[in-house]
Amino acid sequence: MITAAQKKSQEILAFQPWEGLNIRTIRAGGAKAEMTDYPKDKGFWKRTLKNIARQARGDIDPEELLNIAFLRLERYSAVRPVNDPKAFLVQTAKNLLIDNYRHAQISARYAEDVLQSSEDRDDSPLQDEVFAARARLERVKRGLDQLPPRTREIFLMYRLDELKCSEIAREIGISVSAVEKHIAKAMFFLTKWSEGW
Repeated sequence: MITAAQKKSQEILAFQPWEGLNIRTIRAGGAKAEMTDYPKDKGFWKRTLKNIARQARGDIDPEELLNIAFLRLERYSAVRPVNDPKAFLVQTAKNLLIDNYRHAQISARYAEDVLQSSEDRDDSPLQDEVFAARARLERVKRGLDQLPPRTREIFLMYRLDELKCSEIAREIGISVSAVEKHIAKAMFFLTKWSEGW
């Protein structure tokens, strides 16, 4: 049975970037330059890929790094001559690893800052919200004063004291149905009273 590490190692060794490379002429700074210095020996690519895989520590695909390094070599060599393409590829792959590490660090720091700022956030209401809430409360108080005394008492026991209808009925000495009717009457009146607020 092949382990995941052995399978990944076989995949790395199966990658053959030297295939399909051809010698081509490109323009570098207006003059023609031959790019014949692409590394073509399999040993170099295997060593490079293993080196990149070791440095990547599984955080990023080494083949992907090497492909990106190739693209950057192509783009760079179209503008300027590259004296040592092997060194350019290796250094570019290492730089990509460093960039990936820095990006991960910045992302982690940003996520930590977002969490910290959400903890530091002041959740207290704004002054105008406090003013509006006090005005609504005053309106409800005036509405409660408009209720008959028994209905107001039952409603406050239900809402403020959080008593059940059966407990209120037992305490006052009326039926549960009568308590429910008082509560419904108070809610209907206060709903109408508070409309528009």
